[in-house]
Amino acid sequence: MIFTESRLQGAFVIDLEPIADDRGFFARSFDQKEFAGHGLAAGFVQSNVSLNHRRGTLRGMHWQAAPHEEAKLVRCTRGAIHDVIVDLRPESSTLGEHVAVTLTAANRTMLYVPEGFAHGFLTLEDDTEVFYQMSAFYASGHARGARFDDPALGIGWPAEPTVVSERDRAWPGLRLRRGSRA
Repeated sequence: MIFTESRLQGAFVIDLEPIADDRGFFARSFDQKEFAGHGLAAGFVQSNVSLNHRRGTLRGMHWQAAPHEEAKLVRCTRGAIHDVIVDLRPESSTLGEHVAVTLTAANRTMLYVPEGFAHGFLTLEDDTEVFYQMSAFYASGHARGARFDDPALGIGWPAEPTVVSERDRAWPGLRLRRGSRA
């Protein structure tokens, strides 16, 4: 695996290193020792799949509040997504900044999202499927979110979101201050 740290400390783009032959290829998509060696959560406790029927489906921006913060490893297994993370860590020099990565079934790229980040994506193709691994169990009472179109975040989605849940439309904008949790 090739680990490339994004400009947001602790967030990594992870590419596979396929070993190919006439059968196809083989590649590791997770190695606990390699993840731990990069200082990343290496104990995933839950995996989820998100199937999105229509291009333009937006899910996000989501996170879990303490003490149930979670790291995520996200991969698109069918179709394509514009994946976005926002740094919500109060002491971070990049508080409120975001990074976007295109994840596709073809590129097999993964995004490691550390604890303390909001996460969301926009589907770029119909019938897109996304696979997540999380370091903490879902705790509904600690689920949080922010508006995907919050002007304070300045996220430039590559297309207009056309399918957005009422819950995701109802999230408030963020009021981020250094030293205080979102």
